[in-house]
Amino acid sequence: MSPLLSKALDPFIQILKPISPLAWMPLALYTIKDSSLSAIFVIFICSVWPMLVNTAFGVSAVRKEWINVARTLEVGNIRRAFTVILPAAAPTILTGMRISIGIAWLVIVAAEMLVGGTGIGYFVWNEWNNLSITNVIIAIFVIGLVGMILDQVLARFTRMVTFPE
Repeated sequence: MSPLLSKALDPFIQILKPISPLAWMPLALYTIKDSSLSAIFVIFICSVWPMLVNTAFGVSAVRKEWINVARTLEVGNIRRAFTVILPAAAPTILTGMRISIGIAWLVIVAAEMLVGGTGIGYFVWNEWNNLSITNVIIAIFVIGLVGMILDQVLARFTRMVTFPE
């Protein structure tokens, strides 16, 4: 909603967005000192950018006429955000969430491989070390299937909040 703030924050987002989860993990482990919390931090930091960028794009793309009508009707800023801007930007926000959940799912598997102990990523790595290629292939199929289901759930939500113009 603020072009000035958008221009000020954009360089930071563009620098942080492409950093690999593998690069974040040692820093997270060093600062947080807990492998589970470090994995959660890495998953968050790698998946937040698409949602943030799409939210900013969706909010900036809200038709100015709608905002002007709300101003004319003297709708307050908070109410305008929830009754005009959020519903208009919801499809774009949910698209960002679809991208973010896909990235989060990728990073979860990678983080579990790195920190070990539990999870499908750990299972894949452990089965590879045991030379059980069949189990690795099955796990890869399960990873893909779960990723597809997560994407389809968010795609359905996106269709529910998308209104034809």
